[in-house]
Amino acid sequence: MRKTLIIISAAAAVAVIIFGLRYYLTFKAPNVTEEYVLTIHSGSAYSEIEAAIDSSGAIGNLRSFHRAADRRGLNIHFEPGRYVLKPGMSNQYIIRMIANRWETPVKITLRGYIKTLDGLASFLGSQFDADSAKFAAVLQDHKLIDSLGFRPETFIGMFIPNTYEFYWTSSPETIIGRFKKEYDAFWNGERDSLASAMGMSRNEVMTLASIVIGETNNEQEMPLIAGVYVNRLRRGMKLQACPTVIYAHLKTEPGIRRLLTRHLAINSPYNTYMHKGLPPGPIAIPTQAAIESVLHYAKSDYLYFCAKPEFDGTHNFASTYREHKANSRAYNKAFKEREASRKASSAA
Repeated sequence: MRKTLIIISAAAAVAVIIFGLRYYLTFKAPNVTEEYVLTIHSGSAYSEIEAAIDSSGAIGNLRSFHRAADRRGLNIHFEPGRYVLKPGMSNQYIIRMIANRWETPVKITLRGYIKTLDGLASFLGSQFDADSAKFAAVLQDHKLIDSLGFRPETFIGMFIPNTYEFYWTSSPETIIGRFKKEYDAFWNGERDSLASAMGMSRNEVMTLASIVIGETNNEQEMPLIAGVYVNRLRRGMKLQACPTVIYAHLKTEPGIRRLLTRHLAINSPYNTYMHKGLPPGPIAIPTQAAIESVLHYAKSDYLYFCAKPEFDGTHNFASTYREHKANSRAYNKAFKEREASRKASSAA
């Protein structure tokens, strides 16, 4: 009898050990071999999640993962989100992460230069679970725009280029609200004071900054170019800013590389060759460098600037129209010679 009890006890102990080992391997053992970003869209089927995990190559033992997922009912309850699977994670942790939406935040960098709200919707739609159509609907909601203190023409100026951290499943409304908070934080007391000292509103600063980035990518020149336009505004001169005319043609003739006389005839409030003052709103999302270049514009007597004939992205500045015409002739001569050389090379 005693021998029988010993055998039974030993068998039970072995069973416990086997059960414990199996439980450990199924739920607790590290099972992620390399980092993998798993994105689960709203409306995804569980089969899509399985397929993504199976093809990822990040799971060491797929059989144990699927066994654990089945036992924990992951196929019944899972949440959309962006989940980063990291080496050393267990099946149980992965399952809990997906079931409880323990999302890993995503960093989004808005670099500026986006010209339209549709373009912004396209960018944001590529970064989040919500698609571009959902973002477009929110960005074109006039009641929302009005509640945030903007007009449709000025709304794009609310988005300050920077790197932000969001949850991938954040709603468009939540994301837009976050950008408004960042805008208000950016326009601290000092920046508002600088704008006020210039006699400009926030929108006017953002609008002028958007013109500056249309003229140059050279951050060192931005304050000089901003200063030229400030001088023109104060003298009541037309800005005659080429980027505004290009923007006026954005829908009908996108991608203009060189303005022609016919382009200047467009009857648009954004045509600063036709209308004095700034256009109704920003023609692009300006970079922070461009915004600062307006608030800290270079004081000079310059009224004109023209691209240098060296085509190095910088400009020659002039105080008189006579000087400007000489600079323009030098540039146009160099441009024609370069185009002729390109045509000759293409024909060869």
